[in-house]
Amino acid sequence: MPILDLDGVKLYYEDRGNEKAKSAVAFLNGVMASTNSWDFISPVFEEMGFRVIRHDFRGQLKSDKPAGPYSFAQHAGDAKALFESLGIQRVHLVGTSYGSEVGMKFAILYPEMVQSLTVIDGVSELDEVLRGFIDSWTLLCELGDGEKFFRGMTPSIYGNSFIREHGEMLDQRAKACRLLPPDYLEGQKILYETFEKDVYMTDELHKIQAPTLVIVGQEDILKRVKFSDIIAREIPDTEYVILPDCGHVGIFEKYGTLNTLLTGFLCKHDGNCRLTVKA
Repeated sequence: MPILDLDGVKLYYEDRGNEKAKSAVAFLNGVMASTNSWDFISPVFEEMGFRVIRHDFRGQLKSDKPAGPYSFAQHAGDAKALFESLGIQRVHLVGTSYGSEVGMKFAILYPEMVQSLTVIDGVSELDEVLRGFIDSWTLLCELGDGEKFFRGMTPSIYGNSFIREHGEMLDQRAKACRLLPPDYLEGQKILYETFEKDVYMTDELHKIQAPTLVIVGQEDILKRVKFSDIIAREIPDTEYVILPDCGHVGIFEKYGTLNTLLTGFLCKHDGNCRLTVKA
């Protein structure tokens, strides 16, 4: 299992695709997720010849969970150390939710390393409704029951149509969460605290120099369209897409549409890209 040691904090990562490729794309996880959450997205880019990097942030499932709270600058610094350890000088960043916020902070702090940035269902500030959702997730973590945690947070992240059409799959996922290690929920609490204390970065978004694609689910009740409106307005070079009939987890709910958007956007900003993927 590939591990990067950052002063005693072990970060799990995956180095996939073509390790000798001139172009790299890094996929940055949502808060509750792990690297496998990109299994419907990243293989497309591996087939296209990209070097693909996926990793769990400190506090997530397969990485260490030191005492927190952390900061988005710290997550960005961890990612920078990972890329440098792999000899990657520039990278396309694709982040969803918490990962998109790490991506924005990375682009603010290390603009010379960012070839493009994609922000999926992200925010650059909080309101009281979003804060209330996060606080409720912390209470679910306190129960210490992975299945109850998953069932409790499901309505806040998946769209109505997806829940209706994939109820059996979601039920199976909920039951599988019984097997989560105890430290998973402890790590979640630290990440939620980090988010609430440190996510505000609206006044820094103008520093992002990379071409940026902002995507949000029209039915995202957690990180609502108004937050993506702010991001698209504040980052200078931005394209903006709202996905109809989609909640917060576009990488599951609308992965086919996302693959279309992402391949076009990344190839537009990468001279080494080749659009020769299987239908």
